[in-house]
Amino acid sequence: MKITDLLGAGDINSAISECKAPESFDFKKFFKACGLTKKSAEEVRNVFSVLDQDGNGYIDKTELKMFLQYFSADARVLSDKEAQSMIFAADNDGDGKIGAKEFQQLVHS
Repeated sequence: MKITDLLGAGDINSAISECKAPESFDFKKFFKACGLTKKSAEEVRNVFSVLDQDGNGYIDKTELKMFLQYFSADARVLSDKEAQSMIFAADNDGDGKIGAKEFQQLVHS
């Protein structure tokens, strides 16, 4: 499954364009702009499974740095600070990574 199977290409492009500049990524704005906040829990889990590239059930900092590229291949890489900010906001159990339930809560918060 690809993210474009769940989210519109136009919405994705619009969301990507809003965070082209370094250090401009705001995950809440991104989720809203790409339409993810309007998706069902199951659809958000499907997006999570695309982001979880190694299939271990978590999105770690390495996967998060590539976050935008999973939405659009020509998007930029997130900085360490941007990736860490997302982990900090979502990591409820303190393990340093984001699980599916944590991701869903982050998207719908």
